[in-house]
Amino acid sequence: MGTIESRLEHLGIVLPAAPKPVASYVPVVIANNLAHVAGQVSRGADGGMLGKLGRDLTVEQGQQAARLCGLYLIAQLKAALGELDRVKRVVKINGFVNVAADFADIPQVMNGCSDLLVEVFGDAGRHARSAVGVANLPLNFAVEADGVFEVA
Repeated sequence: MGTIESRLEHLGIVLPAAPKPVASYVPVVIANNLAHVAGQVSRGADGGMLGKLGRDLTVEQGQQAARLCGLYLIAQLKAALGELDRVKRVVKINGFVNVAADFADIPQVMNGCSDLLVEVFGDAGRHARSAVGVANLPLNFAVEADGVFEVA
């Protein structure tokens, strides 16, 4: 078991299965030393976190939704790389939050994903980030995140 998998176990985090693409794309593309992970939505075993922040969901629920996205980003990396210790650094996360028109706490919502990545990868999990509010996401999911990771 690698260092990152040991950390996941110590933290009590169980990765979900990496979902298969639902359209015409691949979940991870590795180019040079960068793994580009396609957008992962706030799905869960119970269907996931659906709805708009500021109307249907609170900031705290949005953070949970963003954390789910982070778990799926890690799960896709594990499926593509075989070993999470190959991740050298989280480079960039793009976060999309399904929001009501007057909702402004988008960065706080995306902290759910960012905090998870730092928890799992330590200082190598600190990353650049964009956080954007959008009018709608696929299937009404609350949050979607994609990412770029430096890999060995």
